[in-house]
Amino acid sequence: MATTFTPRVFSGIQPSGGLTLGNYLGAIKRFVDMQADDFETIYCMVDLHAITVWQDPADLQKNTRELCAGFIASGIDPEQSILINQSQVPEHTQLGWIFNTVARMGWLNRMTQFKDKAGKNRENVSVGLFAYPALMAADILLYHATHVPVGEDQKQHLELTRDIAAKFNHDYGVDFFPLTEPVIEGTATRVMSLRDGSKKMSKSDPSDMSRINMTDDADTIAQKIRKARTDPEALPSEAAGLADRAEARNLVNIYAALDGKTVDQVLAEVGGKQFSEFKPMLSELAVEKLSPISGEMARLMEHPDEIDKILARGSERAREIAAPILKRTYEIVGMVGASS
Repeated sequence: MATTFTPRVFSGIQPSGGLTLGNYLGAIKRFVDMQADDFETIYCMVDLHAITVWQDPADLQKNTRELCAGFIASGIDPEQSILINQSQVPEHTQLGWIFNTVARMGWLNRMTQFKDKAGKNRENVSVGLFAYPALMAADILLYHATHVPVGEDQKQHLELTRDIAAKFNHDYGVDFFPLTEPVIEGTATRVMSLRDGSKKMSKSDPSDMSRINMTDDADTIAQKIRKARTDPEALPSEAAGLADRAEARNLVNIYAALDGKTVDQVLAEVGGKQFSEFKPMLSELAVEKLSPISGEMARLMEHPDEIDKILARGSERAREIAAPILKRTYEIVGMVGASS
């Protein structure tokens, strides 16, 4: 008989600096929404993943706290959800090593994100950057998470997580780890650059005008939307009309996601309008939705001790779930002393 797993969501974001609108609409907003569903929810600042490329230690500390502040300011309740800093829960790396022995080199070699990040400098990147999908699998399966909200760019890593779970279960003749389901939905799971609709909005883009930062004030948000690249055509009345209009599609997607509507619902209202009319509408909506978040983030960052207490409490709650799962994993593998 198949094992029944507690419905549980896990997801994480790297604290590598600069939360953007893409992080908010593609991930954090969905994290908040999932709190209301019938799931236990665990959200993580994955600092161990961040250091697969070099991080300034002071910046890493600041960015971890800022990410936590962003989670809370966006509506994640640290009492309702478990908020953790990955490195404060040592079971992540302990299970990660077990999964390093389960994952196959060929599987990791096929990870397109590693190829993109390593580029031509493949021989000089860290072993951690190559192997981090196995640690990501441990992040998820350490809590027997049944669902993970992910963007399209992480879907391949979640498929690897399922492969690792299936191989572990098969190799040891158990039904211990769930085959976690991806949750890929929403209007703007992939928010694009305000300067180039063919590229993902990124904190690493040299141009600050390419993105809306979650710390931007109202005037900055309005200015960036006003200067966002568009085309001279009027907005269409249905989604099919956006097919070859990357910048137009991006701005409509952002509006729809911020307003909780579908693209077709938005276009039914704004079809026929020029961008000179639509941009002020988008600017007003973005300021209304995002300014309270940036203000609360700033307030929280003035009290780092409070953020640290929230993360410490989160790690205690997380370990109550994780420790028995790791202990049972060790017993299955045959580690001496695991059952004592």
